Amino acid sequence: MIKDSVFIFSGDQLSYKFSDDHPFNQIRLELTLDLLKKMNAIHEADIVPPRMATDEELELIHLPEYIDAVKKAGRGELPKEIAENYGIGTEDTPIFPNMHEATALIVGGTLTAADYVMTGKAKHALNLAGGLHHGFRGKASGFCVYNDCSVAIKYLQIKYNARVLYIDTDAHHGDGVQWAFYDNPDVCTLSIHETGRYLFPGTGNVSERGQEKGYGYSFNIPLDAFTEDESFLDVYTTAVEEIAAYFKPDVILTQNGADAHYLDPLTHLSGTIRLYKEIPRLAHKIAHQYCNGRWIAVGGGGYDLWRVAPRAWALLWLEMTENYDFSINLPFEWIEQWGNIAPVSLPLKWDDPDHLYPPIPRKAEITEKNKKTLEKALYPIKIKNKETIQEN
Repeated sequence: MIKDSVFIFSGDQLSYKFSDDHPFNQIRLELTLDLLKKMNAIHEADIVPPRMATDEELELIHLPEYIDAVKKAGRGELPKEIAENYGIGTEDTPIFPNMHEATALIVGGTLTAADYVMTGKAKHALNLAGGLHHGFRGKASGFCVYNDCSVAIKYLQIKYNARVLYIDTDAHHGDGVQWAFYDNPDVCTLSIHETGRYLFPGTGNVSERGQEKGYGYSFNIPLDAFTEDESFLDVYTTAVEEIAAYFKPDVILTQNGADAHYLDPLTHLSGTIRLYKEIPRLAHKIAHQYCNGRWIAVGGGGYDLWRVAPRAWALLWLEMTENYDFSINLPFEWIEQWGNIAPVSLPLKWDDPDHLYPPIPRKAEITEKNKKTLEKALYPIKIKNKETIQEN
């Protein structure tokens, strides 16, 4: 039986945990799934457990010696000075027990999603534990040990001969994925993120366009700090529509960080929950327009664990399943259960209040700057279109 959408999850995914006070906290997964359950928007038949990625699969992207180092670190067998050479044991990416197993399961979850979509078992698949887009070939970075997005994209290429469009709307630049495919013309990466002038990892400039055969297939749109919904969505809509028409993918993989929200403690953008209604809506449309519905989605950043991430990620599933019949208020049972342990007051409604934050004094200037950045980013497409017209 073909499913419309599957939700990749098991309680074992919660073992990807650096410490109790680390900002990357998988309680987001529990909060989101419970919210969906209390809405009756998801059922046990929709949930598919992830498998563990094999070493061979991890080696599609990661160096064998790095994988070995991660294994040793998780067993407490890796000296500190060696660990730090691999980006683990740092303040951002501390060592934790069974680090390899926990991260390989997250990668395996995204591979499970890929197989469901590419074999036609489901049109869409969601692995919210995934989205570890900062991981590099031989180094951990930015809370990310292995890069499930990059491994899955390479897997899609090798096993299914697929052209993959990767769309990253996390507030942080999707650097690990970009560099993994920087010279690959069959993978197109789009990252819309806060400018690196103020935010980790400091990359993602418009000028990063790919190299060799991959030139023209890497797109970056760094947004100015304090960018609001309207400007973000104008940039996103134009970029996704033009890039999809230009690249014509076989499948799309979207990284859905929820940290462009005003309440996020690590970023400086001024989005509201409206972003997380509209971002998946267009991704869904593009998937059906170009890919026969093939859409793999993963999570990512999002560090307001209680008020933002559960709503944003629940809306992603509601879009996948075209389940728009939800009440204005969040389920009372969900608020009652989690409100007892939350350090902040939980929202009562899906939408944010009209005056979530004070007016941004530079709104017009920021909007104009983002518009010019978009034009620069899409310039190669315009050149390509002119060349095509001239040839015809």
